[in-house]
Amino acid sequence: MSLKQRYAQAMESLYLACIVLSGLAIVVITLIIPFGVFMRYAMNSPQSWPEPAAVVMMVMFSFIGGAAVYRANVHVAVEALLNAVPAGVKTLMLWGVDLCMAATALFMTGYGAHLCQITWNQSVAEFPGLPVGVVYMPIPVAGLLTLLFLIERVWVGQPPPTSVMYSDAASDLE
Repeated sequence: MSLKQRYAQAMESLYLACIVLSGLAIVVITLIIPFGVFMRYAMNSPQSWPEPAAVVMMVMFSFIGGAAVYRANVHVAVEALLNAVPAGVKTLMLWGVDLCMAATALFMTGYGAHLCQITWNQSVAEFPGLPVGVVYMPIPVAGLLTLLFLIERVWVGQPPPTSVMYSDAASDLE
């Protein structure tokens, strides 16, 4: 197995891990928010932790899920300008997009790690044992994942049609 094939296989596993983590975060949010509402209004015993826990899960869902969305190429994109220019200009523009994404991923990784470091000794009020830096950890992790997915796209190419990314695509009914 070539180095490119092993890298693509590793990115497939990372993508799957991103999807699982993001899905788990959504499930947890879906369970704890109604619990908080029930405890507040039905039991007249408000809990302080469901809302901050949901925020922590949303940070994880947003950033880790965002990296997966980038790899799957299902993010919001406006292609009208790309479709209006000649092929050579389109290629240059796409390289520019890749460079901007690399810069964004590097910024997220570097600044996110710095943010985690400077907030590590602070704690979330509702969770005294949870450092604020842990809450921000998805930022540098997602930056690194996005950079790895970008490297895959530029070096290896788009994932093959057998990728798990395409397992939820609409099937032909004809």
